[in-house]
Amino acid sequence: EVQLVESGGGLVQAGGSLRLSCAASGFTFDDYAIGWFRQAPGKEREGVSCISSSDGSTDYEDSVKGRFTISSDNAKNTVYLQMTSLKPEDTAVYYCAVSLNGGWGYEEYEYWGQGTQVTVTS
Repeated sequence: EVQLVESGGGLVQAGGSLRLSCAASGFTFDDYAIGWFRQAPGKEREGVSCISSSDGSTDYEDSVKGRFTISSDNAKNTVYLQMTSLKPEDTAVYYCAVSLNGGWGYEEYEYWGQGTQVTVTS
């Protein structure tokens, strides 16, 4: 079965960095898309970044552009989110998800990981 497992979350001071990992199984990344999402207290889950496994194309939510970088290691079926210059507003549970048809729309992400907590202190 398709499984996604996030890791790398934790507690960090504002201005610090974390790298999140998403280990996937049950499929190969070619012609798929992997996305990172987050959900803060009292808010809806929102898209953070996504990457196409076929050509490496990426996209970012405006608030993280220039601070976060998404990358993939297709041989290991792993996607990373390198987060720098972290702000308290980045505090959330971060999830990775897979879009099996390669689409980047929220509704196209069919499988989700369990989430990893990121807490940024001021």
